[in-house]
Amino acid sequence: MIRNILGSLVALAGAASAVLSPFRDWYAGRAGQDYRVRDLFGGITATESGVLVSILLPFLFAALLVIAGVVVRSRIVVAFAGVVVLGFTILWMVRQGQAAGSLVVGGDGAGLQVGVANAAAGGVLMLIGALLMTGRGRGRERDGGRGRGRGARSAPEPYAAPAPDQVDTWPPTQEPGMSVQTTPWPEPEVDPYVGPDPQDGRTRSYPSHPSHPEAPSAESDPRDPVHPPHRPPPPPPPRQG
Repeated sequence: MIRNILGSLVALAGAASAVLSPFRDWYAGRAGQDYRVRDLFGGITATESGVLVSILLPFLFAALLVIAGVVVRSRIVVAFAGVVVLGFTILWMVRQGQAAGSLVVGGDGAGLQVGVANAAAGGVLMLIGALLMTGRGRGRERDGGRGRGRGARSAPEPYAAPAPDQVDTWPPTQEPGMSVQTTPWPEPEVDPYVGPDPQDGRTRSYPSHPSHPEAPSAESDPRDPVHPPHRPPPPPPPRQG
């Protein structure tokens, strides 16, 4: 985000420098707006030019490209605008050198002047701005800029179905019920208590009456095989008065 803002500012500064350059002197006191666009292809002449048909025209086109590239965050558009400005500036220098016999840089205004420097600097700034920009996000480039907003990201991919022997694992397998995270340790098996087993003689209840047919003897009582319980002795007979 910060790189996009910084690159956009640099590219816009380059566009402003390129647009202002034709209003300054380019060579021997002649302003850039006095050179016709057609002279860049047919040769420089002394004929004066109107503003809208001068070298200002391609620079205005490049400035519009920069604005469009900043709005859609397209590095290619901004870089193309910089190439246009530098291309027309170099083409003018070639034609001016052919017309004057040579190009010189003179401090007395007899050679290249500040307007050419502004145009060249504007093109370079546009290219630097394009390099600084990060462009659109990958998600917005895939859907042609029809993303769900600035910073929108694609939805995460769902987890693939696990193998048949790895059903209860994490992440969730989208199977019905709760997922269980496997561990390297075996899980304890809990045997819930459901009461005494009626078929087990060691755990079923014993009848209290000694005449019951299933009443166990003291020797076969499994509750205490070492010290089996004994019946209490009978009470003593009452004394005869």
